[in-house]
Amino acid sequence: MSELFLVSPEVAEAVAGRRPVVALETTLVTHGLPRPDGVRVAAALEETVRSRGAIPATIGILDGAVRVGMTTAELARLAAVDRPVKVNLGNLAAEVAAGGCGSTTVAATMFAAARAGILVFATGGIGGVHRGSTETGDVSADLAALARYPVAVVCSGAKAILDLPRTVELLETLGVPVLGLGTDEFPAFYRRESGLRIDRRYDWIADVARAVRTHLDLGFTTGLVIANPVPEADALPREMHDSALGTALLEAADVSGRDVTPYLLDRMRALTGGASVKTNEALLLNNARAAADVAVALADRASG
Repeated sequence: MSELFLVSPEVAEAVAGRRPVVALETTLVTHGLPRPDGVRVAAALEETVRSRGAIPATIGILDGAVRVGMTTAELARLAAVDRPVKVNLGNLAAEVAAGGCGSTTVAATMFAAARAGILVFATGGIGGVHRGSTETGDVSADLAALARYPVAVVCSGAKAILDLPRTVELLETLGVPVLGLGTDEFPAFYRRESGLRIDRRYDWIADVARAVRTHLDLGFTTGLVIANPVPEADALPREMHDSALGTALLEAADVSGRDVTPYLLDRMRALTGGASVKTNEALLLNNARAAADVAVALADRASG
């Protein structure tokens, strides 16, 4: 598209041919998972997407360019960067202008996916309204991106470290549909349930794809959340989850801004003896499978 926005030939050809493509973010490579797990899991996500009949498009920033459809070598380079920048909507242009490298958050990945013509994106959990936001005003740019870019985001809800009731309420205010895949509740990332209702439950991929296509065909310009709970066998036990989360939140009292989420995830990892990392990996792979299936169903509807 330009020297600042590079789409791999494979992804460009798939989009032009209306074949199924799934966007993948890179924050998990640099911040979400400990080294070297990030690169390993990123490769596993791509393989999972391919195994379901779709093309993976991993997105990140390298050498002052947004790259859609990164190679294995490019991912390894990004993972090796010392203190990589976590890129969102606010700092993306500045990082590109500086010729820098960085990993894309949900918000930045949605922007890049929408610009490249990709309709489906798989991630772990979206950002949302932070606890104590009435005093701090801390709300993730992911919600602004969901209100702005027409991309279906397959995720396990939002991270439980957030204020989930306010997050769900703000999604409704922004006009972002929350569609449950085999669930009546908004998932809480490490846990399947939050007690919060969603807009509609779907038990079949074809029905979810029909809802996404209808949303787009009606001319809505917002994204959609496809809430896909972590598999029950991989969810954190409630007692472990609640104990670790309570302790992590107390310890994070003096942490602020972009450091909050990485800090809390790191503390959850330590307090659960690494169990949260295994849960995170399981839900990422599960979301990649679901996203690929949705993308294939959408492509089938387009060709039909």
